[in-house]
Amino acid sequence: MIFHRPALALALAAGLSVLSTPTLAASGNNADMLLHNGRIYTENPQQLWVEAIAIKDGNILALGKDVDLLPLRSAQTEVVDLQGKMAMPGIVEAHSHPVWGGLKQLFQCNFPFTVTPEALADIIQACVARDDTAWIRGGQWDSSFFKTHNIESPRRWLDAVSGDKAITLTDDTGHNAWVNSKALALLKIDANFQPPSGMSIGREADGKTPNGVLYEGNNYLRAFVPDWSEKQYLAAADYAIQQSNRYGITGIKDADASEAVVKAYHALDTQKGLNANVATAIRISQTYATPRLKTNYLKIYVDGVPTSGHTAAMLNPYADADAHDPHALGMLVVPEDELKRVVLEFDKAGYGLKMHTAGDRAIRLALDAIEAARQANGKPGTMHELAHAEFISAQDLPRFGSLNAAADFSPYIWYPSPLIDAIRKSVGDRADQMFPARTLLDQHATIIAGSDWPSGVKDNNPWPAIEALLTRADPHGQRAGQTLNKEQAIKLEEALRIFTQAGAKAIGREEQTGTLEVGKSADIIVLDRNLFTVPTADISDTEVLLTIFQGRPVHTATPAKR
Repeated sequence: MIFHRPALALALAAGLSVLSTPTLAASGNNADMLLHNGRIYTENPQQLWVEAIAIKDGNILALGKDVDLLPLRSAQTEVVDLQGKMAMPGIVEAHSHPVWGGLKQLFQCNFPFTVTPEALADIIQACVARDDTAWIRGGQWDSSFFKTHNIESPRRWLDAVSGDKAITLTDDTGHNAWVNSKALALLKIDANFQPPSGMSIGREADGKTPNGVLYEGNNYLRAFVPDWSEKQYLAAADYAIQQSNRYGITGIKDADASEAVVKAYHALDTQKGLNANVATAIRISQTYATPRLKTNYLKIYVDGVPTSGHTAAMLNPYADADAHDPHALGMLVVPEDELKRVVLEFDKAGYGLKMHTAGDRAIRLALDAIEAARQANGKPGTMHELAHAEFISAQDLPRFGSLNAAADFSPYIWYPSPLIDAIRKSVGDRADQMFPARTLLDQHATIIAGSDWPSGVKDNNPWPAIEALLTRADPHGQRAGQTLNKEQAIKLEEALRIFTQAGAKAIGREEQTGTLEVGKSADIIVLDRNLFTVPTADISDTEVLLTIFQGRPVHTATPAKR
């Protein structure tokens, strides 16, 4: 039997068998690849489980029993024996920043959220010594780092370990930055600095001198910090897609892509082919669009984050805020009337909007804007997404389903963790109401999900997140006996739907992918375990043995010995 050698090698490396048998189909309607002897979960309720799947020209030719599909082979068909392994549709991640994650991993000064001041000093000094650039970037510090370690002046602390180089370090939310005096000078931030709308800065005890912490300052920073090179952007995009394929991800919505990021995806697709469908949340010329790259989405920042900076817009004051603090209710990045105008305009034009809404006040205003657009432009309209959707007031929960608004749960923090601890310090008992998945699904809302990588999490591995949706407990076992809002746990079938069908809808490809059906793209992953039969606590350790995108194997892994 003749095989296409690359795919044969992939299948064998994954511990699967590539076979030859004497029964061959006539030329014509034969399969290019045939997966059989498996437990294949299709996500299609009309044909939920099958044994075999045939692929031709990148699409699904047929699904069913082995006995019915084996005759579709020819001498050129690659036949893969799944040996009883579970297969399912590829994962679609609806909110992440993959190229930023790649840039961080490849070119920045990295440290964990749990780093101590002593360890961080050593890491920064090592980065300063080896990095020949004038401006060092890195992260990510815990939102409560300065309070926890009694650091009165973050600026002076950083000055002591950074030498003569400018440094900017991002926090665990990706929204706030910590900079030294050299960076403040280059950023033209001094005691007389007036932050632009939507940004604030920390100040020393004198109430004037900047203390080195910039809240919601990313846009301001981008105007001063040297950008990465096109070569670095391309390397980061390539790294990110390979990592995504390793976790079984075949679809991605990049939640805040700059033109440089979109150009990197376009260059990668042109030069070697994107091994995932990518949608970018930015209004960019169709110049960069390809069959695998959609650019017709827009990102709007409505508020910030619910940590110590108090930048998420809340309906009630922060628990640790002074009653006279002007930011006791958080802040809006965009005024309410402007938000309504923009949503109305882009909804009418058919753009999908992803609105950053962490606080319950921001969520209400975003839903109000969507409701106004529905009244003006008609229902159901384009699905819009409320990113993060961590705090939703009870009266707004039913509005998601009725307004065709998706709750975008991100990052993967719906369980006890250091970041949840930081949020709890700011919002108090409201943390116990975060991510109300069960209620939203019961009220017919669409939930999508994403890692938000590199913000909040170390990578974009979806399997711990899927487990935590079922348990609301820490999938890494660091918080034994603790849960977060456990009554909002959902079923495995529902969690998988969020990461497949709902994600496909979020990237505008629900007719092409998200389920395994005849005529749809062959975006398939093979797992080392059956998610429906292993203990729930084992789901987080899932390994993807084989990732197939548009009928081509793009990742393989040798299963770990157990």
